[in-house]
Amino acid sequence: MSGSHVHGGHAGGRHRWRLAVAFGLVAAFFVVELLAGLASGSLALLSDAGHMAADVVTLGAALVATRVATRPDTTGRRTYGSYRAEVFASGFAVLVMVGVSVYVVVEALRRLGSEPEVASGTMVLVGAIGLVVNLVSLALLRGGAAESLNVRGAYLEVLADAAGSVGVIVAALLVGATGNPLWDTVVALAIGVFVLVRAVHLGREVLAVLGQHAPAGVDPEAVRTALEEVDGVVEVHDLHLWTLTSGMDVATAHLVSDEAGEAVLERAAGVLRERFGIAHATVQVESPGAAACHGTDW
Repeated sequence: MSGSHVHGGHAGGRHRWRLAVAFGLVAAFFVVELLAGLASGSLALLSDAGHMAADVVTLGAALVATRVATRPDTTGRRTYGSYRAEVFASGFAVLVMVGVSVYVVVEALRRLGSEPEVASGTMVLVGAIGLVVNLVSLALLRGGAAESLNVRGAYLEVLADAAGSVGVIVAALLVGATGNPLWDTVVALAIGVFVLVRAVHLGREVLAVLGQHAPAGVDPEAVRTALEEVDGVVEVHDLHLWTLTSGMDVATAHLVSDEAGEAVLERAAGVLRERFGIAHATVQVESPGAAACHGTDW
């Protein structure tokens, strides 16, 4: 057996500072928007404030998860460490997003047919401030969204909030121009649906990691073919590929070879690392004359 160590650490830990700054900005604005929504009677503002509350919770959970993921294991039983904490935090973000979106949709439908008083001026001002806060947060999180599922969950949350801020501004302008508060309800409904769609998208990514699917962008057959082309390899079987957490893909494989094991291991590990970005691989080399494959019974 041979294993190569992960280099560079998990992606979420490298971008913790981005999460921390975004958390501070969003938490401060949430208080402002909630108070403004209650004062103005705007469902669009309240729905966006609810989504902001989801952001505060999920960003906080993401921060805690990145801290937990870097803690050394003192029990000796977590052989992969606590890196999966980030994935669980992303799953929690999905649940919060779904809850907020369902609440907003239900409340919007309940308001249909009524004509509540809505202060459009307050909506425009708060919506504009919220948009600025969200754009700054997006700029911060964008750098880590491509690498970390945890940061991506936070990024999508803030992206949905930015869309919500735009919706609040549009609703305020329409209410002010037409005098019809129905636009506030319609925009709130659109925000709720948008958040739900984003939650489903992120949820599929989380389930793929927890289900130990092959990493996104990695074709198992392409990996198998590449390993079969390694000098000295006769056959490849028991190939498994999965993602431990963002930025940490893992592979195990059995290689049948007629050469010395060490040379084949080095070449195979190089292929996995350089062509597929898999830095942690455990490879077992077997001789062609072996009676049976050792190490697995399933």
